[in-house]
Formats: sequence, structure tokens, C-alpha cells
Amino acid sequence: MSLILCIETATPVCSVALGENGSVVTVREKEIKNAHSELLTVLIQDMMNEAGKSFTELAAVAVSKGPGSYTGLRIGVSAAKGFCYALGIPLISVGTLQAMAIGMSVSMNEKNLCFCPMIDARRMEVYCALFDNEIKEILETRAEIITANSFSEHLDKSTVYFFGDGAAKCKGVIENQNARFTDDFKTSAEFLIPIALTKFRNKQFENTAYFEPFYLKDFIPGIPKVKGLQ
Repeated sequence: MSLILCIETATPVCSVALGENGSVVTVREKEIKNAHSELLTVLIQDMMNEAGKSFTELAAVAVSKGPGSYTGLRIGVSAAKGFCYALGIPLISVGTLQAMAIGMSVSMNEKNLCFCPMIDARRMEVYCALFDNEIKEILETRAEIITANSFSEHLDKSTVYFFGDGAAKCKGVIENQNARFTDDFKTSAEFLIPIALTKFRNKQFENTAYFEPFYLKDFIPGIPKVKGLQ
């Protein structure tokens, strides 16, 4: 039996899921801005109780490794490491954009499709990658400033689905007839399950002590604003 706890905190959606032998047991998620640190362990405990599972039954913990929110990723990875240390089980990392592409592809039966998951990276920049309909990476993960010509080479050859919280701001910029924008897509920990199971079976584990999230860009803290001062 391979019962895997999956944690997704790379975006404003705080999501956890239990996967057993590749099947979804249960999922819990909430979207409250800047609340991942308060929500995560509560969601995990509630989910375990709902599923009637004990933490000692877990075979591994999988975490969304990024790119995404700097703070969200640190919270998710820290929690995942804590469970792995406490339970003596392996840590598995899953690329956030790859998991998103899997989630989007589930309901698609068309051929000659590409999937472009996008995570908001402020202004007109997004974290993105491009996958074919077999979820093979065509363009590697990058921080991209979106222009009218972005992805034109691929849009000329196939339909490209843009989705995620970074796609909305690109909708009025990329106007190719083969571009499709999905407004209601949200990240979910359940999308980590297929990759997590494959990595578990292949023993592709992270070094729990040294693993760090894939931030893609260096974190630059903003200058706090003090009321009355400019």
C-alpha cells in the first residue's frame, strides 16, 4: 500500500490530498490570502480524520516544489519536512506547473493540444512552462514577461490552453485564434498524486535535510510602509 500525503501551497489556494495507490482518497482546500500557515496543519488533520487514516499509515509526503509564492512554498516544504522527520518517511517533490498541466489535461480528449500553466509573478510577468498533451515539457519552466508574440511559434501549430492565476492578465495580450483561456482553474494537491506515486515506486526521493523549494527568482522583500510617511 502506498498512502501519500500531498501538499500544495504554491499559489493562494492551500490544498492537501491523500492518494492511495494512485487514487484520490480525499481532498481539502481553502483559498484565504496569506493564511497558509494557519490553514495547512488544520486541513491535514481534518482530512486524516475524515479519511479514517492514521499518520503512521503514510508511506511518503509529496510537496509542490514551485515555482510560486515564496512564502507559500516555504510553508508547504517546512510542513512536509516536519512530517517526514517525525514519521521517518521519504520526501517527494513535484513541479507545480507539471502538476497543474496534469490537472488541466484530465478533461481534455482533443489531439494536438498544448498546456501552458501560469502562476502570477506580478506585473506582466508569469511563471510558466509549456507541455504537450502527454504532459511532456516543450518549454522549460521560466519567468516570462508576456507580450503579443509570446508562444506564437507554438500557437501557429496547435491549440494552447492558458490557465492558472497568471493567465487572466494575459488574456487581452495574446490574441491568437488558437489561444484558449480557462478562467476557473485552481491548483489542487490531488494533481500531485500521479507523479508522486511514480516517484515513490521509483524511489525518487529528496534529501529531507537539504531540499529547498524551486523559487525560480530570488526573493526581494518590499519596504514596509509606515502610516504617515512617504
